[in-house]
Amino acid sequence: MKIERIELRELQLPLVHFFETSFGRTTTRRIVLVRVEAEGLAGWGEVSCGEEPFYSHETPETAWHILRDFLIPWSLGKEWAAPSEVVPRFRSIRGHNMAKAALENALWHIEAQQKNLPLAKLVGGTLAEVPCGVSIGIQNSIEELLEKIEREAAAGYQRIKVKVKPGWDLNVLERIRAKFPRILLMADANCAYSLADAAHLKEFDRFYLMMIEQPLGWDDLLDHAKLQREIATPICLDESIHSADDARKALEIGACKIINIKLGRVGGFTAARQVHDLCRAGNVPVWCGGMLESGIGRAHNIAMSALPGFTLPGDVSASKRYWAEDIIDPEVTVSARGTIRVPQTAGLGYTPNLERIEKVTVRKEAFE
Repeated sequence: MKIERIELRELQLPLVHFFETSFGRTTTRRIVLVRVEAEGLAGWGEVSCGEEPFYSHETPETAWHILRDFLIPWSLGKEWAAPSEVVPRFRSIRGHNMAKAALENALWHIEAQQKNLPLAKLVGGTLAEVPCGVSIGIQNSIEELLEKIEREAAAGYQRIKVKVKPGWDLNVLERIRAKFPRILLMADANCAYSLADAAHLKEFDRFYLMMIEQPLGWDDLLDHAKLQREIATPICLDESIHSADDARKALEIGACKIINIKLGRVGGFTAARQVHDLCRAGNVPVWCGGMLESGIGRAHNIAMSALPGFTLPGDVSASKRYWAEDIIDPEVTVSARGTIRVPQTAGLGYTPNLERIEKVTVRKEAFE
């Protein structure tokens, strides 16, 4: 395919409810979208970074810079036989995986249309439905958290993930388990602890969690391996895994038993499939993590979650949990049994609503 035009847009979308982690509280998302035109078709991608450089070094500003000044000039006007061909071209830029993923994923969207295939099938997906869990941030009180868990469990979600940090952990988990002794429960620390907290983290074992996600440093593997030998709860790595090579090293040294695959964090579908294939070959469960994406990023996550190794419920939940009005038609919905049907139509299976996108756009720039 020959790329003829690329457009960047920044959207500002208010969340229906604040989302708080150990990094802080988010009330409005700044989202950068990439729209690529090639041979009469348009493909969409989404930069999934946060507003501030806390989860990763990327922000909307850095993504705009890397896309505008490097990735777009390197891509525009070129002939690409497949979306994966951009990966070696982008490799000389260190990091900035979320910016890279947005452009690469837009090309996968175009190729799915060219081949008249659902995006999920094009990337190797085999599942007709994907199991869904929810991620619930830190609340103003434990009572508010319990009410949210009750509401989400009643809606059918198959797994509950709660954010934890020092001072909001053991007492919270005790209250959850007292009220919901049988729900599938996991805790996400977002790097809030250190190896010095090993004895404290061992206390998590009594809550029979599916996993504790990224308890230690974002760039750490060794201390996670030491911690995993000390605790029974499976460790899941998120921020530490940026490539299949990272995943290989983590598994070889026993730093985790589960891996969270985020399309943006690893750099797009090509890398995500490599991590998935590595883990599947080693019988290591994977699941799809969320980054408060709009419907466009969510549609890409659904396609990735259809890969056969995604055996655990992911953070791919309904649009209405985050947005009063999403930017796709139809909006993403979850069944009463906590699943999302994988679209069977060509492309994303969801149509970007241009009128809604225009309404929440705060800047845009086009390149031809």
